[in-house]
Amino acid sequence: MIIADPIHTAADLEHWSSRGTSLAVLGHPIRHSLSPAMHNAALAGMTRDHGEFASWRYYRFDVLPEDLPRALDLLHVRGFQGLNLTVPHKVVAFDCIAEVDPAAQPIGAVNTLLRLPHGWRGYNTDGPGMTSGIRDDLGAELTDAHVILLGAGGAARAAAVECLRRRCASLWIANRTPARLDALLAVLQPLADRIPVCGFDPQSPPAGLPGGAWVINATAAGLRPDDPPPIDLTRLPRAAGVYDLIYNPPETPLLRQASELGVPRANGLSMLVHQGARSLEIWTGARVPVAAMMSAARAALRPAA
Repeated sequence: MIIADPIHTAADLEHWSSRGTSLAVLGHPIRHSLSPAMHNAALAGMTRDHGEFASWRYYRFDVLPEDLPRALDLLHVRGFQGLNLTVPHKVVAFDCIAEVDPAAQPIGAVNTLLRLPHGWRGYNTDGPGMTSGIRDDLGAELTDAHVILLGAGGAARAAAVECLRRRCASLWIANRTPARLDALLAVLQPLADRIPVCGFDPQSPPAGLPGGAWVINATAAGLRPDDPPPIDLTRLPRAAGVYDLIYNPPETPLLRQASELGVPRANGLSMLVHQGARSLEIWTGARVPVAAMMSAARAALRPAA
């Protein structure tokens, strides 16, 4: 049985005391986070082979953006070994930590922090998590694949950098706001080498889009039941598959349309699990039971009886 963890705040850190090794996720809001369930299930599994993890515990903190720098300082003083960051802290933290992993530099955001003696070192595990999720759920690799990416925000930036690192065949980015799209394209061009990177308006897909591309949704369209799909799949050449970074609800309008068209599709729960597993590997240096994390995530999403 999964027991709901209490939600802590930055104020709790002023007098924080806990035995063992502490980990945490920070966000605002944070009530919806599946991370405590996933990570504590993994730690329980790891304890069976490595007894030292019996004293490790993962917490959740609701931290306002303006309180993040102070919270990070206190978490370091209190000896937390590692942190996950979710909305809206991934970008804010980038400029207020001691070190940033080179792989996270072009993304401009971090979602994983590792405690060092002099401060925090930041990583971004979202891209590798997405790659593993697509591999697990759809049996596909981004290398040499054509990709149509929907969105130009922070999630899209991490996804785009990952696609280029994996040496995709081409990257087409759809976004309705030209200025935001142009800003993302400017960031990506130095990473692209000879990979074609193009942008377009999702309401007017160009004629040159490749057939058999993988469509990745990195927009928030689909979080609400009445959201329209971020793009009409019938206006694209037939896709090889659709991967939606949204995992709750498990079926978005985009995935529903993919199902109607007979296109392979998957939501982003596998990405969430794999990015979390990579975080736990960074903190522990040990092998992480991904299956246990997935089971815990699914159980946490299941409606209460």
